[in-house]
Amino acid sequence: MNHSANIWFLAAIATLGFAACSGPKKFVLTTHEYQQHKINSDIPPDSAYIRYYGPYKQQLEAEMNRVIGYADVSLTKPGNAPETLLGNFFADALLSEGRKLHPDVDFSFGTKGGLRIELQQGDITIGHIFELMPFENELVILELSSQSVQQLAQFIASTGGQPTAGMRLKIKDGQATDIQIAGQPFDASRTYKLLTYDYLANGGDNLQGLDNPVKRTDLGNKVREALIAYVNGQTQAGKHINTQLDGRITRNQ
Repeated sequence: MNHSANIWFLAAIATLGFAACSGPKKFVLTTHEYQQHKINSDIPPDSAYIRYYGPYKQQLEAEMNRVIGYADVSLTKPGNAPETLLGNFFADALLSEGRKLHPDVDFSFGTKGGLRIELQQGDITIGHIFELMPFENELVILELSSQSVQQLAQFIASTGGQPTAGMRLKIKDGQATDIQIAGQPFDASRTYKLLTYDYLANGGDNLQGLDNPVKRTDLGNKVREALIAYVNGQTQAGKHINTQLDGRITRNQ
């Protein structure tokens, strides 16, 4: 069966009786009858509904097709690569926009699985950003102990690399080594401020290291809005998106 052309609805018809009682009457379910109603192309379109939603559809499509930037290279995310162009673009955008709100943010972090599409070379539209990040995730700043940062670095290493900016590390035998943050060697005596999003801060993707922050600040800004602002900003500055691999995460063979 073609599921895109055939949708099944299950309708339940219940017979209700009244329960005898001295107080307010209550409905009690007495019998069940089920009937399936098939909806497919045999049913003609309802012109009244089309007239109603048509203007909104046109408005939405116009906004989704609006070009906000241009990618000089295809932003891809090969699954076996410790560092990817798409991951770098994503993490760089988050860090750049996050530092506009909190200049003392040290690094940013996301996961490969959260990035739903790759961005091809050429125009970048609003619709592309919605496809890339279709969720309503919001930005969060976590102040982390050095132990938590080490746990996060180890998660990155054990999963073969994840999108990050402001952090560099090497993966050797599944372990995180030579960790640098904000251009400086990792300092076990201090805390660090991480910019990420609420899904991960709340424990999504089985993350390690984010569950016990020293402090949490929810910014209320959606990740998608930050990406759009970043691309718009680059365009207004006369720049294209030209993300490159820079060795921020490497894997020793």
